Amino acid sequence: MADEGKQVAAPKMLRVDLSGQVAVVTGASQGIGRAIAETLAANGATVALVARSAGKLADVADAIRAAGGTAEVFSCDVTQGEAIAPVIEAIVEKLGRLDILVNNAGVTRDTLLPRMSDEEWDEVLTTNLRAPFLFMRAASRPMMSQRYGRIINVSSVSGLIGNPGQANYSASKAGLVGLTRTVAKELAGRKITVNAVAPGFISSDMTAALGPALSDEVKKRVPAKRLGEAWEIAEAVLFLAAPSSGYITAQTLVVDGGLIG
Repeated sequence: MADEGKQVAAPKMLRVDLSGQVAVVTGASQGIGRAIAETLAANGATVALVARSAGKLADVADAIRAAGGTAEVFSCDVTQGEAIAPVIEAIVEKLGRLDILVNNAGVTRDTLLPRMSDEEWDEVLTTNLRAPFLFMRAASRPMMSQRYGRIINVSSVSGLIGNPGQANYSASKAGLVGLTRTVAKELAGRKITVNAVAPGFISSDMTAALGPALSDEVKKRVPAKRLGEAWEIAEAVLFLAAPSSGYITAQTLVVDGGLIG
């Protein structure tokens, strides 16, 4: 029997022709964001890597180039709203177009409601909901001019079912689902799709920090009896980013091993 705690090796991956397209990935310096950026690049997209840490982004860009892909670094603190439109403008000016936007950047500041500070609420909502709104607003302009675009927002199952200790995070991710549905309906006539991916428990530095006991408890709750892998989220994003996914919009694709049924 396979060890349920071991990481799942990637099988033969989905292949999509994204050559000639430009993709923006926020939170691309690590974890799920890095996996998404590497997957889009491996399928031919030129990837604009966006995150706060230019050093970490440079490492990701180097890895993508070493694998034969193309990536450019655009350092941006997504909590600084006034920086978002200029970074999108800089990407379009340098790379010539914008075809795919992946809003992945996110933070958690978990604590129970009676102890949650205004600052903990505001930081999570600013990063997880306001920043995607600003990126979508800025990116919609070149996409509308092109009459083509793919926007994928990384939500969470916490935004669909709630999770104790995550009032701020769950609210932000639920809001992102509502924002996705509304903007999808606004932009559909311009051949721009807007969808969300909602990961469940995904193997990461954060989940590793939970410790083996809590990790084992999480696996008991998941019908698949394991944590998901970052590449599995990246593959879901790639599917929604494909030119062939043009009739899929306003949807939330749940990737959670059956957690919420």
